[in-house]
Amino acid sequence: MKNGKDFGLDLAVIGNGQTAALLEPASRLVWWCYPRFDGDPIFSRLVAGDEEKGFSDVVLDGMVDYASDYERNTAVVSTVLTDKNGAAVKITDFAPRFYNFGRIFRPPQLIRIIEPVAGLPRIAIRLRPTCGYGQPIAERSIGSNHITYRGSGLAVRLTTDGPLSYIDKEASFVLTKPIHMMLGPDESMTGDIVTTCREFADRTRDYWTSWVRRLSIAYDWQEAIIRAAIALKLSNFEETGGIVAALTTSIPEAPGSGRTWDYRFCWLRDAYFVVKALNRLGASKTMEGFISFILGIASEDKLRPVYGVVPTDQLDERIAPDLAGYRGDGPVRVGNDAVNQNQHDTFGSIILAAMPMFFDRRLPRPGNEGLFQLLEMLGEKAEALAFEPDAGIWEYRGRTLVHTYSAAMCWAGCSRLAAIAAHLGLPGRAAHWAKIADRLQSTLLERAWSEKRGAFTVGFGADELDASVLLLPDIGLIEPSDARFVSTVAAIEKELRRGQHMMRYANSDDFGMPEAAFLTCRFWLIDAWWWLGRREEAHELFVDALGHRNRYGLLAEDIHPQTGEMWGNFPQTYSMAGLILTAMRLSRSWEDRYWRG
Repeated sequence: MKNGKDFGLDLAVIGNGQTAALLEPASRLVWWCYPRFDGDPIFSRLVAGDEEKGFSDVVLDGMVDYASDYERNTAVVSTVLTDKNGAAVKITDFAPRFYNFGRIFRPPQLIRIIEPVAGLPRIAIRLRPTCGYGQPIAERSIGSNHITYRGSGLAVRLTTDGPLSYIDKEASFVLTKPIHMMLGPDESMTGDIVTTCREFADRTRDYWTSWVRRLSIAYDWQEAIIRAAIALKLSNFEETGGIVAALTTSIPEAPGSGRTWDYRFCWLRDAYFVVKALNRLGASKTMEGFISFILGIASEDKLRPVYGVVPTDQLDERIAPDLAGYRGDGPVRVGNDAVNQNQHDTFGSIILAAMPMFFDRRLPRPGNEGLFQLLEMLGEKAEALAFEPDAGIWEYRGRTLVHTYSAAMCWAGCSRLAAIAAHLGLPGRAAHWAKIADRLQSTLLERAWSEKRGAFTVGFGADELDASVLLLPDIGLIEPSDARFVSTVAAIEKELRRGQHMMRYANSDDFGMPEAAFLTCRFWLIDAWWWLGRREEAHELFVDALGHRNRYGLLAEDIHPQTGEMWGNFPQTYSMAGLILTAMRLSRSWEDRYWRG
């Protein structure tokens, strides 16, 4: 097995910007929401507890080994299963994505190709879809070359040149020639399935390798950056431009914690981190699409902190009773009550995300005075609410506070409006926003500071420390060399660091004391060390962080400090964006390491 240590959530993602699925290293598909990221999971085994439902796999008789990895610079997964006699089968999984007639072809479809590569492997193909969040689909009809599964207003078709009777009965048979499987809408296939699947595979590989070729990446850790970039791309619902926080719901933050949330939605807060990462990568089309998604929402009278990939969708939270949870650890939630919270960092996040529209000359449609006026409306809200209590970056459900990070992002929004106004040649507006930003900054630095703790704390009048304040130099609120920030980093290290890992905070919340460390907080600490000149320590901690990726190079939201197991929704956009930004910051330059030898 490649990278044999299991860190938990040892899953690969395949997708195409319309749909995405997760599969285990032995090629079992365990999660696939249909027809889009936030849809009903046809494959729900990931959160089905001990129930053997909601999956598709290839069972090799007498299997003793497996190896699985992405094909280089693609979102195509190749898996080889080997039995005790040396017979082997190769499984290729992907979601088709390529240019066709000048447009991107990205249907809600998965393709699997199963090939014998050694001996006479005996296999069984199992397909057990669910609907209605965990209810097995019992109704199916068999045609000459397909099986259609129907339930709860859902119909999905398997088209294949494999033996339908064996597949329907999950009976084993000797694999003597390749089998092609196409799973998606209940539509007749007009072409030859062998030619179609092979052509789709080749064109999908070509798409991804071409996309990667256009990225701007650092010299060091190229493979890690490329894989993280592809993961961000796979989290982009291209039709609207939204980027989801993760592709799953209800993977607990820690075992038995009850901290299970639905992350298949778009948080406005993520805009700042994701746009910054995409900008550094040069992935300008994806970045521009996400900015357009955000700005399409920005004109609403009352902004919500989180939206569906279709922004008008309702996100009311409910429990899915037919799914027992990841490893039986529920509840499984659909929707997210954070939609009803006040999170004031949202205003600044949108303004910062819009900055490239004014300053990045690669974008074909630059920001103008009309867009600036829209952003000014957000700035007015940021000014008014900067020092009002909210739920904060960690979305506390049982308390509100004037959170330092929320107030800092409100300041950042006003500060950037001054920069945009100056860029547009509007000196009066630039002076107006600069004056507001100065006032917010002065009050914020005074009231967020705790003499008792010798640090900037989680919020005004609070003593608790919070990892989010490590971002204050990143947004320009304070210089890294400021003695107060140096002291804050030292205090946070002492209180929130657990070995090589970082907690978000160490105080009790709505669900008790937090148990898991937050992966992206480690990247924030590494960045802080880098700013403070602790470059060698930063490098070592980053290299250690890379060792916690799963065999496919992906990260979840959380990691258990004692066991090293990953927990939380997967793959986590925050974590992958953090990896990219920190790698780009720490890397040696191409000039020094490549051109000059």
